[in-house]
Amino acid sequence: MLFKLTSLNLNGIRSAAAKGVEAWLEQHAPDCICVQEVKAQQPDLAGKFDRLAGMFGYFHLAEKKGYSGVGIYTRHEPSDVIAGYGSPEFDAEGRYLEARFDTPGRRFSVISCYFPSGSSGPERQAAKYRFLAGFYPVLQRLAAGRDFVLCGDVNIAHQEIDLKNWKGNRKNSGFLPEERAWLSRVIDELGLVDVYRRLQPHATGEAYTWWSNRGQAWANNVGWRLDYHLATPAIAALARSQAIYKEQRFSDHAPITIEYALKLG
Repeated sequence: MLFKLTSLNLNGIRSAAAKGVEAWLEQHAPDCICVQEVKAQQPDLAGKFDRLAGMFGYFHLAEKKGYSGVGIYTRHEPSDVIAGYGSPEFDAEGRYLEARFDTPGRRFSVISCYFPSGSSGPERQAAKYRFLAGFYPVLQRLAAGRDFVLCGDVNIAHQEIDLKNWKGNRKNSGFLPEERAWLSRVIDELGLVDVYRRLQPHATGEAYTWWSNRGQAWANNVGWRLDYHLATPAIAALARSQAIYKEQRFSDHAPITIEYALKLG
């Protein structure tokens, strides 16, 4: 039994829907999809996007209209859903949603998370650093008590092979030494596994999941790998296949899917 888990930054659920994401999901048939940048409020979702391709949706939306927001669509009913991780600043931005699928023999969560971007200027980069500092102990506590996969737009390219123009971006948000060091610490000290890299340790251009809308970035594959599955070791060991879908564009990100030898329920 394979558990097919997809992650996609929608860059607006209404925009992605207009570009055919639901039809693709019906054909692709994941068991669960974590989405980021929903960019909607609850009235926008009710009766229209509360279900998608046969999956029931749960959300953590931003207080600000048209901004951020994460969701999880799933075919399996969670035992619990947790919106936010206890940060007044970033919970107001709708950045964390955890669906728990606990059974007597296993404590397991799927998490949809949208890390802040610092590319708009120093103020948002400072906010990104605050997020990273506060989020590390959250992951530490989670990893000590349960297995999980965190899916989402992490807004960090970890290694030089994770973006096309790494030399020119060493001083830019998303590839700053402090950001990369944080991700290394999550992997090396907490023991979380970058599942795509476990399966594809040397992939370069085929690993990119985001392309700027400027210039010819998409046409020339001048991309970044910003979207991840970060899993506890026991779950990462169950990963069997990976796919980044690029035949259609639903947003400026591509969906990343990993199949795990895991049965829910």
